[in-house]
Amino acid sequence: MIVTPRIVLRLVLIVFVSVLLQVGFFSQVSVLGSVANLLPVVVVAIGLLGGAVSGAVTGFCTGLLLDAMIGGTPGLASLSLMAAGYLAGRWREGYDIVSSLVPPLLTGALTALAALIYGALTLTLGVDAPVSVLALREVVIQGLLGIVLAVPVFPLVRRILRPALVDESVRARVTGPGRSTRGGTFGMMRGQGSL
Repeated sequence: MIVTPRIVLRLVLIVFVSVLLQVGFFSQVSVLGSVANLLPVVVVAIGLLGGAVSGAVTGFCTGLLLDAMIGGTPGLASLSLMAAGYLAGRWREGYDIVSSLVPPLLTGALTALAALIYGALTLTLGVDAPVSVLALREVVIQGLLGIVLAVPVFPLVRRILRPALVDESVRARVTGPGRSTRGGTFGMMRGQGSL
Protein backbone atom coordinates (compact mmCIF):
# COMPACT_ATOMS: atom_id res chain seq x y z
CA MET A 1 0.00 0.00 0.00
CA ILE A 2 1.28 3.42 -0.91
CA VAL A 3 0.59 5.65 2.07
CA THR A 4 0.01 9.31 1.25
CA PRO A 5 -1.70 11.98 3.35
CA ARG A 6 -4.99 11.32 1.52
CA ILE A 7 -4.76 7.60 2.18
CA VAL A 8 -3.98 8.25 5.86
CA LEU A 9 -7.12 10.40 5.99
CA ARG A 10 -9.14 7.59 4.39
CA LEU A 11 -7.74 5.09 6.91
CA VAL A 12 -8.59 7.40 9.81
CA LEU A 13 -12.13 7.82 8.50
CA ILE A 14 -12.53 4.06 8.03
CA VAL A 15 -11.36 3.41 11.60
CA PHE A 16 -13.48 6.20 13.12
CA VAL A 17 -16.66 5.20 11.30
CA SER A 18 -16.07 1.52 12.13
CA VAL A 19 -15.66 2.24 15.84
CA LEU A 20 -18.78 4.43 15.82
CA LEU A 21 -20.77 1.70 14.06
CA GLN A 22 -19.50 -0.92 16.50
CA VAL A 23 -20.31 1.11 19.61
CA GLY A 24 -23.55 2.63 18.34
CA PHE A 25 -25.11 -0.21 16.33
CA PHE A 26 -23.40 -3.61 16.32
CA SER A 27 -22.95 -3.76 20.09
CA GLN A 28 -26.72 -3.32 20.49
CA VAL A 29 -27.75 -6.13 18.11
CA SER A 30 -27.62 -9.70 19.39
CA VAL A 31 -26.98 -12.41 16.79
CA LEU A 32 -26.83 -16.09 17.82
CA GLY A 33 -26.46 -15.05 21.45
CA SER A 34 -23.44 -12.90 20.69
CA VAL A 35 -22.60 -9.48 19.31
CA ALA A 36 -21.07 -9.09 15.85
CA ASN A 37 -17.65 -7.44 16.02
CA LEU A 38 -17.00 -5.24 12.99
CA LEU A 39 -13.59 -3.99 14.10
CA PRO A 40 -11.46 -7.10 13.51
CA VAL A 41 -13.16 -7.52 10.13
CA VAL A 42 -12.11 -4.01 9.07
CA VAL A 43 -8.60 -4.40 10.50
CA VAL A 44 -8.10 -7.74 8.74
CA ALA A 45 -9.34 -6.22 5.46
CA ILE A 46 -6.80 -3.41 5.76
CA GLY A 47 -4.07 -5.92 6.63
CA LEU A 48 -4.96 -8.10 3.63
CA LEU A 49 -4.86 -5.09 1.34
CA GLY A 50 -1.96 -3.13 2.80
CA GLY A 51 0.42 -5.56 4.47
CA ALA A 52 1.63 -6.28 7.99
CA VAL A 53 2.61 -2.75 8.99
CA SER A 54 -0.67 -1.21 7.81
CA GLY A 55 -2.67 -3.97 9.49
CA ALA A 56 -0.80 -3.77 12.80
CA VAL A 57 -0.87 0.04 13.03
CA THR A 58 -4.54 0.17 12.08
CA GLY A 59 -5.38 -2.55 14.60
CA PHE A 60 -3.51 -0.79 17.39
CA CYS A 61 -5.11 2.60 16.68
CA THR A 62 -8.57 1.04 16.33
CA GLY A 63 -8.21 -0.71 19.67
CA LEU A 64 -7.04 2.44 21.44
CA LEU A 65 -9.96 4.41 20.04
CA LEU A 66 -12.39 1.68 21.10
CA ASP A 67 -10.94 1.50 24.62
CA ALA A 68 -11.15 5.28 24.91
CA MET A 69 -14.77 5.36 23.74
CA ILE A 70 -16.08 2.59 26.00
CA GLY A 71 -13.81 3.29 28.97
CA GLY A 72 -12.18 -0.14 28.88
CA THR A 73 -8.71 -1.10 30.01
CA PRO A 74 -6.35 0.66 27.60
CA GLY A 75 -4.46 -1.75 25.41
CA LEU A 76 -6.64 -4.87 25.61
CA ALA A 77 -8.49 -4.32 22.36
CA SER A 78 -5.35 -2.83 20.83
CA LEU A 79 -3.26 -5.95 21.32
CA SER A 80 -5.89 -8.34 20.00
CA LEU A 81 -6.69 -6.19 16.94
CA MET A 82 -3.01 -5.51 16.29
CA ALA A 83 -2.31 -9.26 16.23
CA ALA A 84 -5.18 -9.88 13.79
CA GLY A 85 -4.09 -7.02 11.49
CA TYR A 86 -0.45 -8.10 11.56
CA LEU A 87 -1.24 -11.73 10.75
CA ALA A 88 -3.55 -10.68 7.90
CA GLY A 89 -0.78 -8.50 6.52
CA ARG A 90 1.75 -11.31 6.78
CA TRP A 91 -0.66 -13.53 4.84
CA ARG A 92 -0.90 -10.87 2.12
CA GLU A 93 2.88 -10.54 1.93
CA GLY A 94 3.41 -14.28 1.68
CA TYR A 95 0.52 -15.47 -0.47
CA ASP A 96 -1.70 -14.20 -3.26
CA ILE A 97 -5.43 -14.09 -2.80
CA VAL A 98 -6.35 -16.58 -5.48
CA SER A 99 -9.97 -17.17 -4.52
CA SER A 100 -12.84 -14.99 -3.42
CA LEU A 101 -13.27 -17.35 -0.44
CA VAL A 102 -9.88 -16.49 1.07
CA PRO A 103 -10.76 -13.06 2.53
CA PRO A 104 -13.96 -14.18 4.34
CA LEU A 105 -12.46 -17.42 5.66
CA LEU A 106 -9.25 -15.75 6.79
CA THR A 107 -11.26 -12.93 8.35
CA GLY A 108 -13.37 -15.44 10.27
CA ALA A 109 -10.30 -17.24 11.58
CA LEU A 110 -8.53 -14.02 12.60
CA THR A 111 -11.70 -12.61 14.18
CA ALA A 112 -11.95 -15.75 16.31
CA LEU A 113 -8.26 -15.41 17.17
CA ALA A 114 -8.76 -11.76 18.18
CA ALA A 115 -11.67 -12.78 20.44
CA LEU A 116 -9.53 -15.52 21.97
CA ILE A 117 -6.62 -13.13 22.59
CA TYR A 118 -8.96 -10.53 24.10
CA GLY A 119 -10.44 -13.15 26.44
CA ALA A 120 -7.01 -14.45 27.45
CA LEU A 121 -5.73 -10.94 28.17
CA THR A 122 -8.84 -10.17 30.21
CA LEU A 123 -8.29 -13.30 32.31
CA THR A 124 -4.58 -12.58 32.65
CA LEU A 125 -5.28 -9.15 34.08
CA GLY A 126 -7.44 -10.70 36.77
CA VAL A 127 -10.96 -9.79 35.76
CA ASP A 128 -13.24 -11.86 37.97
CA ALA A 129 -15.42 -13.77 35.58
CA PRO A 130 -16.35 -17.43 35.46
CA VAL A 131 -14.68 -19.35 32.64
CA SER A 132 -16.75 -22.04 30.97
CA VAL A 133 -17.42 -23.73 27.67
CA LEU A 134 -19.54 -20.72 26.74
CA ALA A 135 -16.33 -18.75 26.21
CA LEU A 136 -15.30 -21.15 23.42
CA ARG A 137 -18.79 -20.93 21.95
CA GLU A 138 -18.38 -17.15 21.90
CA VAL A 139 -15.08 -17.46 20.00
CA VAL A 140 -16.64 -19.78 17.40
CA ILE A 141 -19.66 -17.49 16.93
CA GLN A 142 -17.35 -14.46 16.58
CA GLY A 143 -15.50 -16.31 13.82
CA LEU A 144 -18.72 -17.21 11.99
CA LEU A 145 -20.02 -13.65 12.24
CA GLY A 146 -16.62 -12.44 10.98
CA ILE A 147 -17.06 -14.57 7.86
CA VAL A 148 -20.50 -13.10 7.23
CA LEU A 149 -19.38 -9.50 7.80
CA ALA A 150 -16.32 -9.92 5.58
CA VAL A 151 -18.45 -10.53 2.50
CA PRO A 152 -19.60 -6.88 2.21
CA VAL A 153 -16.80 -5.20 4.21
CA PHE A 154 -13.73 -6.46 2.31
CA PRO A 155 -14.88 -5.20 -1.13
CA LEU A 156 -15.96 -1.88 0.43
CA VAL A 157 -12.60 -1.31 2.09
CA ARG A 158 -10.80 -2.33 -1.12
CA ARG A 159 -12.85 0.16 -3.10
CA ILE A 160 -12.10 2.97 -0.62
CA LEU A 161 -8.36 2.22 -0.61
CA ARG A 162 -8.03 1.38 -4.33
CA PRO A 163 -5.78 4.39 -5.19
CA ALA A 164 -3.21 3.19 -2.63
CA LEU A 165 -3.12 -0.46 -3.61
CA VAL A 166 0.02 -1.50 -5.44
CA ASP A 167 -1.55 -4.48 -7.21
CA GLU A 168 -4.40 -2.40 -8.64
CA SER A 169 -2.10 0.33 -9.98
CA VAL A 170 0.35 -2.19 -11.49
CA ARG A 171 -2.48 -4.07 -13.19
CA ALA A 172 -3.91 -0.82 -14.61
CA ARG A 173 -0.48 0.27 -15.86
CA VAL A 174 0.34 -3.10 -17.46
CA THR A 175 -2.96 -3.46 -19.29
CA GLY A 176 -3.22 0.19 -20.20
CA PRO A 177 -6.32 2.35 -20.10
CA GLY A 178 -9.40 0.84 -21.66
CA ARG A 179 -7.89 -2.63 -22.07
CA SER A 180 -8.62 -5.62 -19.90
CA THR A 181 -6.52 -8.64 -19.06
CA ARG A 182 -9.37 -10.95 -20.05
CA GLY A 183 -8.71 -10.92 -23.76
CA GLY A 184 -4.96 -11.21 -23.28
CA THR A 185 -3.10 -12.76 -26.20
CA PHE A 186 -6.22 -14.36 -27.60
CA GLY A 187 -7.96 -10.99 -27.87
CA MET A 188 -5.03 -9.72 -29.94
CA MET A 189 -5.12 -12.80 -32.15
CA ARG A 190 -8.80 -12.33 -32.94
CA GLY A 191 -8.22 -8.74 -33.94
CA GLN A 192 -9.81 -7.19 -30.85
CA GLY A 193 -6.67 -5.50 -29.61
CA SER A 194 -4.82 -2.70 -31.30
CA LEU A 195 -1.15 -2.87 -32.14
